[in-house]
Amino acid sequence: MQNIVVVGAQWGDEGKGKIVDMLASRAALVVRFQGGNNAGHTLVVGEDKVILHLIPSGVLHPGTTCAIGNGVVLDPTIFLEEVDALTSRGVDASARRIRISRRTHLILEYHKLLDGARERSLSKACRIGTTGRGIGPCYEDKAARVGVRAGDLADMDLVRTKVERAVKEKNALLAGLYGQPAVDPAKITADLAEIAPRIVPYLDDIAGLAQDTAASGGRVLYEGAQGVQLDIDHGTYPFVTSSNTVAGNAAAGAGSNPGMLHRVVGIVKAYTTRVGGGPFITELADATGDFLQDKGQEFGATTGRRRRCGWLDLVILRDAVRLCGLTDIAMTKLDVFTGLDEIKVCTAYERDGQKLLVPPQDQNGLDLVRPVYETFPGWKEDIGAAKSFEDLPPNARAYVEGLEKALSTPVSIVSVGPDRDQTILRCDGGSLLD
Repeated sequence: MQNIVVVGAQWGDEGKGKIVDMLASRAALVVRFQGGNNAGHTLVVGEDKVILHLIPSGVLHPGTTCAIGNGVVLDPTIFLEEVDALTSRGVDASARRIRISRRTHLILEYHKLLDGARERSLSKACRIGTTGRGIGPCYEDKAARVGVRAGDLADMDLVRTKVERAVKEKNALLAGLYGQPAVDPAKITADLAEIAPRIVPYLDDIAGLAQDTAASGGRVLYEGAQGVQLDIDHGTYPFVTSSNTVAGNAAAGAGSNPGMLHRVVGIVKAYTTRVGGGPFITELADATGDFLQDKGQEFGATTGRRRRCGWLDLVILRDAVRLCGLTDIAMTKLDVFTGLDEIKVCTAYERDGQKLLVPPQDQNGLDLVRPVYETFPGWKEDIGAAKSFEDLPPNARAYVEGLEKALSTPVSIVSVGPDRDQTILRCDGGSLLD
């Protein structure tokens, strides 16, 4: 059985939660491999809506084990809040089926305080749009080799030593540079000691778990967060996240060898959205943008912030194809277009008379380009009840087929609404569920 990596192919918020939830129905193990609770994956099952920030989206399938990999940064308090919320809904969120890598780094209070202080210190034009949840500072400590890891919670003396060492530098920054109150290392350690007994039972060797699952014939599904254009190396730097969001990081972030990554599904929203600062070439600051925002209910699952909306951008999608080796595309929110007379797609950028098919790599390069558009006819028919690709209006089919042709990648899944059953499998999409 082939293992699958799921990544967002744009700036995040593409609808990964729904697709992972669907694919997880045939997966033995779902591993989240990067990011933290700055991401929010929304699952809609009937009238019930579940928003997850850390626990993998496959948790609603009783037969699926869910794991948080070493590439994730984990806020232990938020994790326990999710566990309690799922348990209150009758979902088994016990250590029997949710596992955490011992090597996963923990987000602590001083990470969140630094994150917020830094963002507030910047001018409005320079702000990244961080969620303020301590993600970046935690990854910094990981790279500086001073982080506290989940496995450390089994040794509170080690935790105390690490926190005391880290706080010396954090307090110098918080108090000396940002004018914030200093943090008390004893309180941080005491808080961790209080929750450690609840976290420790979840700890596991996720690399070994994934290897054993695959060896026994079970499918491993690797779940990414955010999107390719938010990748720390390959995205619209500096308006990016703090980790690698590309498919290749599934190997490092889950402890799996690259040979275990068989198929890569890129989630593509039928249009483009972005939260926070940074360039957005196809952004629509007009009535059409408001239409997409309103009908698509484009508010961040994590922050509640209004998402910026614009036309589909094939330039950034080509980048996702080449960086991630997409074998399949899952298109979401095609139904949002219903009612528009025409739909535009950005097929290239123009810069100094030159046509660009992939984004420029210089930091301010996107400030110097303009979009080149192709127009598709819209449709008026409600497509929410479509069960097959042939049930879609001809113009909707043409839009999907145009994307396939431009990217030389099959659109195997088409979502026509938020519910689980509002999903069309086409091309080789059925084999994704085999």
